Amino acid sequence: MDYSRQQNQKMEQVGEPHPDRNAQFEHINKTAAEYLEAGNPVISVDTKKSEYRNKKDPRKVLDHDFPIEELGKISPYGVYNLNNNTGFVNVGTSRDTSEFAVESISNWWETVGKHTFPDSGKIYITCDSGGSNGYRVRMWKYQLQQFANRTGLEIEVSHFPRGTSKWNKVSFI
Repeated sequence: MDYSRQQNQKMEQVGEPHPDRNAQFEHINKTAAEYLEAGNPVISVDTKKSEYRNKKDPRKVLDHDFPIEELGKISPYGVYNLNNNTGFVNVGTSRDTSEFAVESISNWWETVGKHTFPDSGKIYITCDSGGSNGYRVRMWKYQLQQFANRTGLEIEVSHFPRGTSKWNKVSFI
């Protein structure tokens, strides 16, 4: 009957695009280029939802997606460093919260960042506009300020326009 299983493709936009959408991308690209040229770290961050495994080795799972409390739940948070084309994943055992998001960035800084960029006093972070690191989330901003206070880093953040998270570089790790 000419039917087949197909995965949905996110191609249709909900609502009208922001009139300055292209300017937002230009700003992000220009700022990232300036940080990279100066040798300052540029990271792209987000909670990861995918699991990577060897090809042709899918994980066998239950036939229904019901949580099993005794197994718990994990939240992998990815940090992708554009300077060196490297990824870092922090895995937590609770929900994806702003506290966990900034803790993940802090863990990246303490284990990789400050050793890779010992002379840097600033960092540029790009992320999507929703979730634990959303542009409206006050706890995200508060936790970032606490991180800045602890490290002495000047932190600049840019959020990708709504509905464009596929352009966030961390989506590729």
